[in-house]
Amino acid sequence: VSLQTCMTFFLLWNTIAEILVSLFHTLWELNRTRVFQAGEGRLQHYSMLLDETQERLIIGGKDILYSLNLERITAPHKEIHWPSSEEQVGDCLMQGREKPECANYIKLVQHYNSTHLLACGTGAFSPVCAYIRVGRGTEVNLLLLESDHIESGRGRCPFHPNSPSASTMYRGELFVGLYTDYWENDAALYRLGNRSFIRTEVGDRQQLNEPKFVGSAVIPDNDDPADDKVYYFFTERVANIEGGNKAVYTRVARVCANDQGGQRMLVNRWSSFLKTRLICSVAGPNGIDTHFDELKDVFVLRKKDEKNPEIFGLFSTTSAVFKGYAVCMYNMEDIRAAFNGPFAYRERTDHHWKVYDGRVPYPRPGSCASKINGGQFSSSKEYPDEVLRFVRSHPFMFQAVQPVHRRPILLDTEGGRKLTQLAVDRVEAEDGHYNVLFIGTDNSVVLKMITIYNKEADTVEEVLLEELQVFKVPVPITEILISTKRHQLYVGSELGVTQIRVHQCGLYGSACADCCLARDPYCAWDGFTCSRYYPAGLYTKRRFRRQDVRHGNAVQQCNGLQLSEKLVYGVENNSTLLECRPRSLQASVTWYIQQGVDMEEVKGDDRVIQTPHGLLLLKIAKGDAGVYVCQSTEHGFVQTVVRVTLEVLDEGKVEGLLHKGEEDEGDSPHRPPPCPFPSLPSAPSSSKLWYKDFMQLIGYSNFQQVAQYCEKVWCVSDRKRKKLKGMAPKWRYTPGAEQRARARAPRHTQGQ
Repeated sequence: VSLQTCMTFFLLWNTIAEILVSLFHTLWELNRTRVFQAGEGRLQHYSMLLDETQERLIIGGKDILYSLNLERITAPHKEIHWPSSEEQVGDCLMQGREKPECANYIKLVQHYNSTHLLACGTGAFSPVCAYIRVGRGTEVNLLLLESDHIESGRGRCPFHPNSPSASTMYRGELFVGLYTDYWENDAALYRLGNRSFIRTEVGDRQQLNEPKFVGSAVIPDNDDPADDKVYYFFTERVANIEGGNKAVYTRVARVCANDQGGQRMLVNRWSSFLKTRLICSVAGPNGIDTHFDELKDVFVLRKKDEKNPEIFGLFSTTSAVFKGYAVCMYNMEDIRAAFNGPFAYRERTDHHWKVYDGRVPYPRPGSCASKINGGQFSSSKEYPDEVLRFVRSHPFMFQAVQPVHRRPILLDTEGGRKLTQLAVDRVEAEDGHYNVLFIGTDNSVVLKMITIYNKEADTVEEVLLEELQVFKVPVPITEILISTKRHQLYVGSELGVTQIRVHQCGLYGSACADCCLARDPYCAWDGFTCSRYYPAGLYTKRRFRRQDVRHGNAVQQCNGLQLSEKLVYGVENNSTLLECRPRSLQASVTWYIQQGVDMEEVKGDDRVIQTPHGLLLLKIAKGDAGVYVCQSTEHGFVQTVVRVTLEVLDEGKVEGLLHKGEEDEGDSPHRPPPCPFPSLPSAPSSSKLWYKDFMQLIGYSNFQQVAQYCEKVWCVSDRKRKKLKGMAPKWRYTPGAEQRARARAPRHTQGQ
């Protein structure tokens, strides 16, 4: 390529190159993301356990168990290799399974006590469990599998790596929902411990019908521990009476943690099992609602009041025609009200469910043997047979659980991506408390969002704060854990685990308006820059803060705005980019050209294109010279982002300068640049004349800016050149990388 062509292209490319280099360098220096990469295939069908007390992240993978440093997961780690035995693998292959299936996929990792974990794996379709000594205090780095305590994992871990399960530990006992057999015909809710064994009825389709277990949690009802309940969240098949086909419903079931079963009937069976439906739907025309019935993930947001957490569910539709996702939020008061409400019954399997209006025995079926319930029974084994008979035949509650506001707090019906995982953080801001949602997708992206309910209008506003691309390769996010203590996310996929800070206020810039419009409850403008917001009382000396999450009213919050002024040179009949990138993806951008005191809007055509990065002039004419103004509008707030002065250089004069002096260069067809590239020999003395002529063309009034410009384009120092060269392999540019890294929705091209 001739030097003439390169020179005319430099004016456009230099702007884009500077954007990319500064952007990638900034993200690298921020070091917001760290990635733990395991061996190939190690992180398939795996489990994760967050241990904030001992500052470690436990990961159960394929034939291996990892213990990572919670503060920095890339630090040296501990690991245990726990493969299936040769005998187990041989039996697995003899049963017709494929070799990849005949491994030990560790599907369950739970705290057993202060010094041990309980870990269970598929064991090549022969589930096994072991106790892992992890220690505490000075033994915090200990990770030891106690091989003399390996035991059968049946009833605690599924046979198949893909089989869904949900588990939680409570007072040394394991509560788990899973398929207990090789062929996955027997689904059950189990409790296993040193004292007792209890489960759902075998083959009872009223209790469980082809369930897919998603999550479980122990939630106290009151201050009496004997009344604590364990809640399970799952989907199951139900018969559609109208068409006879099986539909999918989301259920919430509960059992008493201290349930001992019955004495003469329901022996070693739950005497407190009840379930009801979780509704997540959008009202439609003619009273026909659109239901999101497939529960993908559930998150229990704990608060200071342990008895009243908020339940968040990520749902999808089951329709083959309409695809969409929704997040619904539920209050524990509504869930308890459903379980304390009327029972349901139907005379035949092909009849509709009705309210059971007959006599309900005492004590109320499904209640726990506790002082809060009268204290007449010390154990469920003392319950009358009438109570046990009733609860076995009436496990359904008639009243379904409706979400808060009776609608989803978030909808995604675009259909372009799948939502896979959900985690929620409760954040205190200047104008209230907000739930920040972190939603994993199938393309390595985590969406950071808040939802704001407007009581007067009865509407819910969704605000996208960031899009975090945590892996380079598009893969489904399979796990999201959140450490509220360290403000970190731990995001898992089959490629590895990424650690990322939940906030990076500096990305919103130093302007008050940009920080306010971001509406990030983690961040506020402190008078100098956008920084971490701390609730009142945490620091006695604190600069004033500007934050408005609910409305994003920058006019009211900010007294003045920062305006960027730029001078851009373009060559006639060539292309150039007038850069303008507002920090908010929700802002709409309008370009104007200054005409005296008036401004005329710039309309796009075949020569002028508005891009997410700015205004691209494909073929500059002399008449394009002037002052261009880029304005952004959001929530009625209009601000000037940048004012660009475009000067158009005469094409003929530039070409003349490029060819001037060629006679003095002998047979050389091209004019050398004013200072040498690393791969080129030193420039002759005539290059100084070339630089002088160029300065005469554009005027000496801008000498300092032009000198800086030329230094950036041609005269890169050896130190800076090595620095840029060292950065190159750490980043991979893809179209739209600059837009994805903008402050309101930056996609961090870091990680795997």
